[in-house]
Amino acid sequence: MSTSSMSPVGIDRLQVWRYIFAGLCASLVSIGLARFAFTPLMPEIIRAQWFAPSSVVYLGAANLAGYVIGALIGRPLASRLPNEHVLRLMMVLISAAFFACAVPVSFVWYFGWRVVSGIAGGVVMVLVAGTLLPHVPPARKGAAGGAIFLGLGLGISGSGTLIPLLLQWGLAQTWIGLGAVSVILTAASWFAWPNSKLMPAPVHVQHEKTTSPHFGWDVWRIYLQYALMAAAAVPPMVFLVDFIARGLGEGTHLGSVFWAIYGLGAIAGPPLYGYLADRLGAKQAVGLVTVIMIGIFAGLYTTSNLLVLGVLTVVLGTFAPGMVPLILARLHEVITHNASRQNAAWTRASVMSAAALAIAAYAFSALFNATGGNHRLLFLVAALMLVVVLLLGVRPATKRNKTR
Repeated sequence: MSTSSMSPVGIDRLQVWRYIFAGLCASLVSIGLARFAFTPLMPEIIRAQWFAPSSVVYLGAANLAGYVIGALIGRPLASRLPNEHVLRLMMVLISAAFFACAVPVSFVWYFGWRVVSGIAGGVVMVLVAGTLLPHVPPARKGAAGGAIFLGLGLGISGSGTLIPLLLQWGLAQTWIGLGAVSVILTAASWFAWPNSKLMPAPVHVQHEKTTSPHFGWDVWRIYLQYALMAAAAVPPMVFLVDFIARGLGEGTHLGSVFWAIYGLGAIAGPPLYGYLADRLGAKQAVGLVTVIMIGIFAGLYTTSNLLVLGVLTVVLGTFAPGMVPLILARLHEVITHNASRQNAAWTRASVMSAAALAIAAYAFSALFNATGGNHRLLFLVAALMLVVVLLLGVRPATKRNKTR
């Protein structure tokens, strides 16, 4: 069935915004908080002697490992249950994981719940767009995708603002507070999801017969671009605060200020990139963003001026969360009139980006240690990765560009 048969006929604008609100809540809980809130909590977990520093590193990676698993099992789960039931269940599991992390029973207990939260996040990332975007007019899909994934930016920003407030009450109370926020968002979005029984068949994966579609080079090129973009986003996500605090000798307080600045950019990223995809076309938007980010990373490599670094950080913050709706729009631009293949392609793209994030996190950490803590070299490598992204994008499309 073509996407034209899935156009949101008879669905008013308020209903569409209810669906988008549900998606925003899901991305905020499953990725924004479940993944990014752990980063500022790592020093507190070590300070409270819940776990040794070496163990905390593995706990941080557990969520990414679970995310890869979740991205793989998302569509099979949706073939057995309605999408909205799966999404609600994932948000409930993430809420439970927050509360479980308030009690450091053992390393295995903690690691297991971090993996569970990652699995749930991967499932949400795979299913949320395919569940909601068929209800959005084609000309507004980029903006809608940006609004749905705004939760990623809110989570990054919230990790720099909400966490310090909650920590005043204690570490366990912080996890409980995050769980309470997750429960509130889960409840607020519970009845906002579309009902699969009232949807056209392609929205519900259960009715889709294409289980292992094959794609041409144009789609695989997008996969490679997404993986490289995700890997390039790792150095600022992991090392920006340390670069300001220790690399430039400005201290942890100013480092935290820069993380908050990064969070402001992260909030703007998804809606801004979605808007660019609608106005310029997704391919042109990917090229423009890539060129700008190459310049940003080059600036991080060369300058020590704090004012300039602050401006660069705002722009840089848009990149990690903004690339998600941008690549989603790019896949929809290449694969037209086939929701099943669009969802399958997005699943594979999510798996590849998740794997790239995990591999890059370890690789950049190893490079950082091997070079005696050279932050600027990491930014240079990220810029070179984006040069490859740009080169992949300028290659002319093949005749099989519009995959049906």
